Amino acid sequence: MKPIKELGTEITAARAVLRDARKVVVLTGAGISTDSGIPDFRGPEGLWTKNPEAEKTATLTSYVSDPELRQRNWQRLSEGSMWEGKAPNPGHRSLVELERLKKLHLLITQNVDGLHRAAGTSEERLVEIHGTTSKVRCLDCGDTAPMERALERVRAGEADPPCRLCGGILKSATISFGQNLVMADLHRSEQAATECDVMLAVGSTLTVYPIANVVPIAHQAGAQVVIVNAEPTPFDGLAAAVVPASISEALPLIVAP
Repeated sequence: MKPIKELGTEITAARAVLRDARKVVVLTGAGISTDSGIPDFRGPEGLWTKNPEAEKTATLTSYVSDPELRQRNWQRLSEGSMWEGKAPNPGHRSLVELERLKKLHLLITQNVDGLHRAAGTSEERLVEIHGTTSKVRCLDCGDTAPMERALERVRAGEADPPCRLCGGILKSATISFGQNLVMADLHRSEQAATECDVMLAVGSTLTVYPIANVVPIAHQAGAQVVIVNAEPTPFDGLAAAVVPASISEALPLIVAP
């Protein structure tokens, strides 16, 4: 990652692409939220690096088979979310500006922190491809409910609150390892990639599949690709512009009319 003052050429190239865009699809990853104080998962200060059990909790087979693991997870959640008190940063807000300019076709996020929603991105333009921590879902009947309702039950003494409809196992409405994506969300994302004229990938390593495929799908359909990420990605060679900078600094400059 370079200081923003050294990236004038890259910023100018990215701005030129966005200036002429009519339909932009955005894919965001963990990098857009790090300036909000939310660590990534696998980096030196990452959630899973510092707490390996958290990664185990995110594995469906472990979560389902280990009641004690679930109980510890519910207790941890009841004591406060890892992003409690975290707020959207200028990177999130710049994508709301892109929608205000009527250029945002779809925003696909790999994040489950809810910061795009909190920033003001509208529901009809947002796909949370890996789900959200704001809700719980029953693994048996599929019923969903607000996360806070489940946490109130934990604080009231239920160590592993079951689904109130069928008694099944509850977990956060996020996509765990070993769990399928919501196919309607994936199809919507891939369809939007074929329709856009710019694919803007922000803060994503572009190594998590199948959602990373939206970048080459868009490129093959004729869209220009812009990548804003601190580290190189596998698709940098496809891009019309690559900006290796702080997202909260660079993205507002790129999106500004």
